[in-house]
Amino acid sequence: MKKVDINNPEAQSADLVADNIAQLKVLFPELITEGPDGVAVNVDVLKALVGDKSINDADEKYGLNWHGKRRARQLALTPSTGTLRPCPEESVDWATTQNLMIEGDNLEVLKLIQKSYAGKVKLIFIDPPYNTGKDFVYPDNFQDNIKNYLELTGQVEDGQKISSNTEASGRFHTDWLNMMYPRLKLARNLIKEDGAIFISIDENEAANLLLIMNEIFGEENFVLSAIWRKRVSPANDAKWFSSDHDLVIVYAKNKDIWRPNKLPRNAQQLSNYKNPDNDPRGLWNSATYTCNKSKDERPNLFYAIRNPNTGEDVWPKETAVWKYGPEVTAEQLADNRLYWGADGKAAFPRAKLFLSEMDDVVPRSVWDYEDVGHTQEATTELKALFDGSQVFDSPKPVRLIKRILELCCDSPDDLVLDFFAGSGTTGHASYSRGGSENPVRFILVQLPEPLVNNSFQRISDITKERLRRSAAKIKADNPEWQGDSGFRVFKLDRSNIRAWNPNPENLEATLLDYEDHLLEGRSEADVLYELLLKLGLDLCVPIEQRTIAGHEVYTVGGGVLTACLAEQIKRDQVEALAQGITGWYQELAPVGNTTCVFRDSAFADDVAKTNLAAILEQYGIQNVRSL
Repeated sequence: MKKVDINNPEAQSADLVADNIAQLKVLFPELITEGPDGVAVNVDVLKALVGDKSINDADEKYGLNWHGKRRARQLALTPSTGTLRPCPEESVDWATTQNLMIEGDNLEVLKLIQKSYAGKVKLIFIDPPYNTGKDFVYPDNFQDNIKNYLELTGQVEDGQKISSNTEASGRFHTDWLNMMYPRLKLARNLIKEDGAIFISIDENEAANLLLIMNEIFGEENFVLSAIWRKRVSPANDAKWFSSDHDLVIVYAKNKDIWRPNKLPRNAQQLSNYKNPDNDPRGLWNSATYTCNKSKDERPNLFYAIRNPNTGEDVWPKETAVWKYGPEVTAEQLADNRLYWGADGKAAFPRAKLFLSEMDDVVPRSVWDYEDVGHTQEATTELKALFDGSQVFDSPKPVRLIKRILELCCDSPDDLVLDFFAGSGTTGHASYSRGGSENPVRFILVQLPEPLVNNSFQRISDITKERLRRSAAKIKADNPEWQGDSGFRVFKLDRSNIRAWNPNPENLEATLLDYEDHLLEGRSEADVLYELLLKLGLDLCVPIEQRTIAGHEVYTVGGGVLTACLAEQIKRDQVEALAQGITGWYQELAPVGNTTCVFRDSAFADDVAKTNLAAILEQYGIQNVRSL
């Protein structure tokens, strides 16, 4: 039975550096060698492979640089020392829902979910701080970011005070870039090859954002900077210009693969379709029947069409030709698909395009508030949910997020991530698709930022309550809908596995405390869900529970993981426990390897632990671990 401590890779979030080295080794095995600290990259071989087209930090090079960039890049590669603790009491439909609301620092959360969700997210939408001088920009801590998080959010005594990132700080853009860079770096790993990321931003940091996105996603994967017209009326108190729009910046994971879905026509577009001749095929719009080619270029398309109403032959202009040849035109005439004007005497025919035969339209780069909502609408709909109280400033309208979901998501299995969740509009928008469209799975992440002069203590409390209220309203408005309107709450905390932190003044007490590798006060559920994260399992994967030999035993994902986290397993219980677990394992017959985990301190002695492991291995369970 292998013992797992805090330094074991199985007890940590994804090691992105090791993953990068492994990918390099697959592509260029000769790059990888051994150095004084273990596996290393041979820089001389790298130079040879690229024809010495390499540069160092002293060279001038194209790109955006700022103080702390190297550290920000390193921060993204540093494994997390945290975990996500389940909170069923704050959740809705815990047992059945596939949605997640995670309370915590999004950098640590993004690290923790790498193993479970890498390459599985269809869409990321984020609405990060615009860095206007009034926003809170999270100050990461390279040494201990979990401790830093607990202090900043007031979850430990004598914590730091959260403050806004003012222009007077002297590091205005630098602080924002240092916050955004590692989060976007980690976010990219989570997106599917046919997925995309949409980022709401204003002009204040848009230029910097584009540069770091080009670096992380590749300039070749830039899709669009859409303009969202967010205001109905101008801000007449503006000093220079009324800021009437925000930007929605779009990058694909792989632009060669990703395509946005087409959209139904809006009211303005539909107004162009009429039926002046009462055609039984319904509404239609018309289009020119000529194209800008000369008769010398396309002589076969320069011919006369006889107007059936006047009997006259009609020729295209000297500078144009008809779109189609005589055979096609004859079919169009016979099928009444050419329109000659209200009086039947138009100079040239126009092609009739029937609405019933038209595809949806390609999305455009300007998003009007008539189609996707505006800022006042967003405030009004949130206040309506909270009995008229304005609990959150500057939310996004539900229709804006619904439009983004419509562009990207086709299946109810599509997973959407928003790691700057704010008031929870993304979750609300997903629920609101339930009345007529497929809702999507979502993961929301929100910092429990303390609030003042608010009926809620933290922003994350608003997020959770909006999810509850919006889901209840949508179910009430659509009583026949039986879709997923729940969410599971998890909270970021230190790992359940105790770190070695000796007290030099009392080493004896430290050693005694370290006998149990698990932190005091942590539940079996806490440990179980950390195992899911560290083994790369979905946090909504089915979990079954049985009582075997007087102890609770859990199987996860149809037997991929089995865990018994009892605090004490007596010697005379070992055989019955092992037989019960192996019997259940044979019932489930999982495909692939099964991992079985126990609490190390639960066993009376090493003999009991060895006997249990031997019985399990005898029945094919080879990966037996203790914490």
